[in-house]
Amino acid sequence: MNLSKFESMDPIMLMSIVNMKIRDDFQDLDELVKFYDIDRQKLIDKLASAGFEYLPEAKQFR
Repeated sequence: MNLSKFESMDPIMLMSIVNMKIRDDFQDLDELVKFYDIDRQKLIDKLASAGFEYLPEAKQFR
């Protein structure tokens, strides 16, 4: 799944996809945003608008 259009995605679906990608394909959020060339803060803000917070120690949004 291409995350380049994450800003228009449903935040719950986005959270699920991002967590799956970090778990299966990347070491952490920084590696994911670099690979997809997306703005890290915009992604965090989009998910925060739905009540999700990135937990670096868990390497996932909750």
